Amino acid sequence: MQTADFLARLHGVFDRARPAAVAVSGGVDSMTLAYVAHRAMGGDVTMFHASSPAVPQAATARIRDYALRHGWLLRIVDAGEFSDEQYLSNPSTRCFFCKSNLYGTLAGQTEAQLFSGTNMDDLGDWRPGLKAAKANHVRHPFVEAGMTKADVRAMAAAHGLDDLAEMPSAPCLSSRIETALRIEPEMLRAVDGVETLLRAELAPQTVRCRVRAAGVVIELDPAALSRLSPERRQALTGEIRAAFGQDRPVMFQSYTRGSAFLREQAT
Repeated sequence: MQTADFLARLHGVFDRARPAAVAVSGGVDSMTLAYVAHRAMGGDVTMFHASSPAVPQAATARIRDYALRHGWLLRIVDAGEFSDEQYLSNPSTRCFFCKSNLYGTLAGQTEAQLFSGTNMDDLGDWRPGLKAAKANHVRHPFVEAGMTKADVRAMAAAHGLDDLAEMPSAPCLSSRIETALRIEPEMLRAVDGVETLLRAELAPQTVRCRVRAAGVVIELDPAALSRLSPERRQALTGEIRAAFGQDRPVMFQSYTRGSAFLREQAT
């Protein structure tokens, strides 16, 4: 299906959901949804962004920049998940508590229809947050339009949003913490700092700084990993340990999706 056809389907969703509010995380899905929703709905849509230690600083900056350039009505909120012990304990269902806090907070600030950037590919993944979305009557326009991740990227490219279309997937920073290890703001800031450092130093296609019980695992795409000389690896290890403020073991491995998630350790 062509982008124009998907866009027509989205407009049908938008026309039946005025006013609306988009939960914008800073990733390609929610950013693209915010962009096309604003073009279609204008002042009838508000963007909400939950700024927290779990959100990379670059993501919040990206949202602010888009809002300024494109005239979005943007509201920055505290979703309150860092006051929720069920979230902080980091069970396998952590995303449910995260999204419950987010959507509950937004529902308390607007009566508009809530939208998320969930796409068709997400429906086949382990996504406890979708249960929270259902409980809060959140709609997923990309799902209603039958759009996959590739379709979303194609839509971003069709609108000239190349920075979004080519942006690697970047789940929240809490996803880097091994299941059942406590979520701590200072640790998330260290993770964000290390990933920012590695992007600047190595220009990897994919980078994850995982915090495990056994230490810190740096996951890189194979090409970036192959560019690491023993000397550079040693120097980066020192910088990574300094970022965490502890003499943790540091390991470098090939990227594996969701490798910090240990479902059997659910609480």
